[in-house]
This record gives sequence, C-alpha cells and structure tokens, in this order.
Amino acid sequence: MEQKDEIIYIKRILEGEINLFSYFLDRYSHPIYSLIIQIVSCREDAEELVQDSFIKAFRKLDTYKGDCSFSTWLYRIAYNTAISATRKQKKESFFIDEKIIESVSDDEADDILSSSENEDRIKKLELALIQLNPDERALITLFYNEDKSIDELATIFKLTSSNVKVKLHRTRKKLCVLINNQ
Repeated sequence: MEQKDEIIYIKRILEGEINLFSYFLDRYSHPIYSLIIQIVSCREDAEELVQDSFIKAFRKLDTYKGDCSFSTWLYRIAYNTAISATRKQKKESFFIDEKIIESVSDDEADDILSSSENEDRIKKLELALIQLNPDERALITLFYNEDKSIDELATIFKLTSSNVKVKLHRTRKKLCVLINNQ
C-alpha cells in the first residue's frame, strides 16, 4: 500500500472505522518489533513496547500530518517508546576509547556489516551489537535490516542527514573494534 492509500485509511479511521487500524498492526508489527528488540534486548519487554507504540500511534493518529511516510512516523513513536524504557533501566554500556575507534580504517568499517557469510562472523556480530548503546543498535537495525534511507533515519532520530551518516560510520567502526576484540 502506498502512502496516499495509508492516508485514506487514516482518514477513515479518524472518521470512526477503527477496525481499519488492524491493517497497520498487521503491516508494521514485525518491523517495529525488530527495531524495539534491538533496543531493549528482552523479548517480553519488546512485545509490551510494541503494544505501547501502537496504542500511542492510535491515540495520536490525528497528529499525523503526512509530511513523512506513516512508517517513518510510526518508527519515531516506537523508537521514543523504547528509548524511554531503556532510560528507566539504566543499562551499563561499554566504553571504547575514541582513539581506538578512529584507528579503524574506513574500508574495514564499511566491510564489517557486508561480509557476514560465515557462522562465526555472524555470532561475533550479534555479540558486538548487544554491546552497542540502544541508539546505535536502533540506527544499525533500521538502516541494514529495515532498509530505511538516510533521510528517513534523520526524521526518526531528529538529526540531520549528515549527522546520521556520521553516526552510521562511527557505529560501523565501533562494531569493528568490538568484533576484533572478541
């Protein structure tokens, strides 16, 4: 379904056909769960936060203006919901010296997520992803798993496109360091 069709559904929902919201639940539950589980790392918490995100979206549906895709708007709600939950938990994050991150070559950093053919490499990548902070995991998940564009990420994270590119690049370098230190 295209954005214009989703906008028609939204108008109909706002006019009282609330059963149509099930389309959005069916269409976006899995991608939203994929994002949230990367942030909170607990299946039960992620399932609850997915529900919370859809409830918030339903309640705020009248604020959707159509200036971005509905999925981007929904991802923004889900991201904020998950990040708020992690802030309450105060998880410990790993510190990596800035000099070590900067010592990783651009080629090595760019290659880190594209060369995951063997099982050992995939396991190392999964372990490294867990060590990233929630923002970094969300950014990597949305860009690589959900194929969100730089502009969509900028909207979701409320950053400029340039900042998103820098954060992606730095996060790839950080992943490289984490993988190589396992």
